[in-house]
Amino acid sequence: MLGLRFNIEARYGGTVEVDLTNLRPRALAIGFAGAVRRQAELGGALGARRTIKQHIAAYHRFFAYLRANSHATKPADLRALDIDGFEASLEAAGMTPIHRHTVLAKAVLALRSIVIDQSDLLDEGLRRRLSYTSAQSAGRSQPRDAYSPFVARQLRDAARADIGKIFRRIGRPLDEAGDSNLHSAIADVAARISAEGKIDHSDLAFKRLYFMRLRRGLPVSSFSEDLHNRHHLLASDLPPLLTFLSLETGLEIECCKTLTIDCLRNPGPGTIEISYIKRRAHGAEQKRLRVRDGGLGTPGGLIRKLIEVTGVTRRFLPVDSLWVYHYKGRGQLRSGIDHPHELVDNWVAGHGIVDDDRRPLHLILSRLRKTHKALWYLKTEGHMARFAVGHAAEIAARHYADIPSLRLLHEATVAEALTEVVAAAGPIVLSPDSESLWREGAAVPVQTNNVPTLLDGDQDVWLAACSGFQNSPFAEAGSPCPQPILCCLECRNAVITTRKLPAILAFLDFIEGERDGLSAADWSIKFGRAHARITQQILPVFSEGLIAQARSEAAQQSLYLPPEVRP
Repeated sequence: MLGLRFNIEARYGGTVEVDLTNLRPRALAIGFAGAVRRQAELGGALGARRTIKQHIAAYHRFFAYLRANSHATKPADLRALDIDGFEASLEAAGMTPIHRHTVLAKAVLALRSIVIDQSDLLDEGLRRRLSYTSAQSAGRSQPRDAYSPFVARQLRDAARADIGKIFRRIGRPLDEAGDSNLHSAIADVAARISAEGKIDHSDLAFKRLYFMRLRRGLPVSSFSEDLHNRHHLLASDLPPLLTFLSLETGLEIECCKTLTIDCLRNPGPGTIEISYIKRRAHGAEQKRLRVRDGGLGTPGGLIRKLIEVTGVTRRFLPVDSLWVYHYKGRGQLRSGIDHPHELVDNWVAGHGIVDDDRRPLHLILSRLRKTHKALWYLKTEGHMARFAVGHAAEIAARHYADIPSLRLLHEATVAEALTEVVAAAGPIVLSPDSESLWREGAAVPVQTNNVPTLLDGDQDVWLAACSGFQNSPFAEAGSPCPQPILCCLECRNAVITTRKLPAILAFLDFIEGERDGLSAADWSIKFGRAHARITQQILPVFSEGLIAQARSEAAQQSLYLPPEVRP
């Protein structure tokens, strides 16, 4: 079974232990083993340890289906129906279209690799079937959403506070009040860690100090951590560091995890470039991002400080990964970061960070990049030329602007724009102060050669003064306005001043009285827009005193009603 059990040295992430010995038929399993080896070679499609493991898991699922549903005993026995049946079984298991597509694709890719290696090994119909992954659409993925500014502020504040504590702690001796024997024991342990990088629980110096602290009533529950955290980063330090770095730079969390000690390049005035690897950018994996550089609160300053304080750890763990730390669970020094879900959950719970509904937050690190982008979008006010840093405008809009957390902003912006359009299409309403400014010679937004004439009533129609009867937006220039005078409430040429308030209030009383004689739908069609203009746009411009005075004047006058609004 040597051919079905082997190790793959992944280009990213370390060694993968592959075991396909339980797959049947064995001849096909050998073909799949060769396929994953070829795809993991330099230049192949599989470069990351995690991706290789996902392909192996998909192989196991495919072979489990074959054992239950196929009579194939060798590769030549496989048929196109086996691929379609496997897809149907994934669908029956409740997989989403995208998930189903990705699992199916891994089996299809392996079979394609077998065809390339041995072109006549598989059935001709199966080879034709391998020309496509699925006849069904994979659908559209649910976009990963950003966290709100409220959540982002909590995360950033918690991360900054912890980062300050981390770097104040490293290099500071364990200084406790006590007698000379206790100080001597502490010095012995510190010397052992300095010489060997760590100290085990079984070490005599460790035991001596442990029991001395125990007899004196000193805390021992996190004794090993307290000893090592003066010399090294701890695994529990990773969540605040990763959170702050991703929020500040917008780097994908997988890119943050692969940073190396030589990642800082090309310093400039207050800035520096971070060189990183983006594995998904096939053919252009090497990337650079210019970020702020200065104190510990900047990405450049944080990375530089990390390189400095982990120098002691690198004496015992000579790797180029930025992330080297002491791992309490195994009492060893480690490099790189796998899946720190438990560490992240503990960190969030320790700070009491909550979501927008004030419930405990479940932090997903991969959402931090979207959060950074969303915050930058808000800061740039959606200006795509400034927002689309490192992406085409179309990509930035689709992937980072069109996300659920920004939907309310977009809807509010559209509503505001529509409100402005509606307001611009309506009459000009002048308060007494604005009317005085017009009379004093202020620039006016209407075409008129004689402002006093307009304001004194010489150009009046029923509900307003008309600044352009021969220049109507509803007719050709030079032609008289063809619209009924009720439409003045929807015309940009209309100018409404205090003098027109009695007529407007009398008309308002009339249309409200018409509610009793008309159905709601008919009333809305005939008077709804006029009612909204008067109550929402015109009357709020004037004081309550002016409105009361105008209402009194309207009560003393007989109301003229144009024919088009008479009952």
